[in-house]
Amino acid sequence: MHRRHFYIAMALAAVLLSCATIPTGFERPVSQALTDTDNTALGQNVSAQKAAHPGQSGFHLLSNGLDAFVARAVLAHGAERSLDVQYYLYHDDLVGHLFTDLLIKAADRGVRVRLLVDDMDLAGRDMGAAALDRHPNIEVRIFNPFSREAGRTSQFVTRMGSVTRRMHNKSFTADNQITILGGRNIGNEYFDADPDLSFADLDVMCIGPVAQEVSSVFDRYWNSELAYPVSVLYKGEPLSDESANELRRELAQFVAQQESSNYIQALKNSTLANDLRKKQLPMNWGEGRIVFDQPEKVLHDFEETQFHLSPMLKPYWEGIQKELVIFSPYFVPGKEGTAFLTGLARRGVRVKILTNSLASNDVGLVHSGYQKYRKDLLRGGVELYELNKTLTREERKEKKGHGGSSKASLHAKSFVFDRKQVFIGSLNLDPRSVLQNTEIGVVLTVPAIAEKMAEGFDENINKGAFRLELKKDENGVEQLLWHGYENGQPTVFTHEPHTGFWRRFGIGFMSIWPIESQL
Repeated sequence: MHRRHFYIAMALAAVLLSCATIPTGFERPVSQALTDTDNTALGQNVSAQKAAHPGQSGFHLLSNGLDAFVARAVLAHGAERSLDVQYYLYHDDLVGHLFTDLLIKAADRGVRVRLLVDDMDLAGRDMGAAALDRHPNIEVRIFNPFSREAGRTSQFVTRMGSVTRRMHNKSFTADNQITILGGRNIGNEYFDADPDLSFADLDVMCIGPVAQEVSSVFDRYWNSELAYPVSVLYKGEPLSDESANELRRELAQFVAQQESSNYIQALKNSTLANDLRKKQLPMNWGEGRIVFDQPEKVLHDFEETQFHLSPMLKPYWEGIQKELVIFSPYFVPGKEGTAFLTGLARRGVRVKILTNSLASNDVGLVHSGYQKYRKDLLRGGVELYELNKTLTREERKEKKGHGGSSKASLHAKSFVFDRKQVFIGSLNLDPRSVLQNTEIGVVLTVPAIAEKMAEGFDENINKGAFRLELKKDENGVEQLLWHGYENGQPTVFTHEPHTGFWRRFGIGFMSIWPIESQL
């Protein structure tokens, strides 16, 4: 670049940066989780079970999308004191509207609602968030906000390393008694049940000490300097009570029209809903530990790992003796991760990994980072599987604006250690999750759940995924093969299944870019 052009570009960037300001000098009232909730209905519902398992926590897996919605809805209906809600994405769609309605109705009963949402999904939606915040029992905060005085696209350049690091956490806690953690954001694609997809997504409902741990983590984020009250970000016309109430009436009318939807019917009639109401939900009990990134992680260099979740998980990785099962939608192990996984395999540990295929992955850039490590993993004895599911170009385009997620893609994030312990949470095994974003999850030491998940992997993997093989031809040249089923018949592919030449070419081209830390 000519020096004159360079200076012009730098000056333009400086102007853009100067415009990308965020509010300062405002009050951020500190609040904490409500702890005197044992006498609530939810507290009394779980008191006998907790008394029978002192010091332990109870867990119930939510692998079905409708059940995952029902669980949140029943807890919102039953809450009496508080709802603490933290999500990365919160879509403006059917599930988003139903979920908002749940929060409003709880607040109308006097429940204190604290809603903390990352700003990635909220472009142009400040007025709705501000209207919700006007409810006397609801407070809305936005994490690591973009400036409202400059375009978001320019800020990805001028605030690189700031707005590119996001709060990926997902938690929902009712009355400090019951919490739900896992991979689901709030949006249609995260709660649709797909009977042909065994590994779509996964949450876990928890009671006992881990619920209080999640509340403590929520408080860290809620009171963080990165959590901005929506009232200080909103730049539109001042909202009156009348205009806010009108938005609420429109929402109530919309929800009333959804009486026949699968979600409302499941809330009325599903086995899970009835079990929860009758206090008969089966729980598996054991030790639980919440692992989490501190909110300050996004303010510090990658090397400052005292703010990271990774050291909390390290003992579990290092303790593996026989088997490791990984579910990770976005899987970019890097050189260090590849060496660790192949090292496990060399000492006799069976390592099995399920991730998205190129056909099921709507974030091609991530796939370009992952594909560089496939051959090394296979050479090292790792068993590698890719989801046998196809996204059309239209589906990829539709979902791209929602953070790269689709019901046709694997979205569960879970690791099974030696069929004894399980991690369930928001963490993908890629540099973005490990180094840049913040995450949360729970490690539960419940062999019954660990065994069930490992067995489920073995039973479903050949039907639902391609098994990758690295094979040498007669000339000693290595070739990747994908073993799967098409129309019930075993099939072998010699290139990325169900993809066209130009998509494969584009992904291969992207793989040479030095951007792995951003994946």
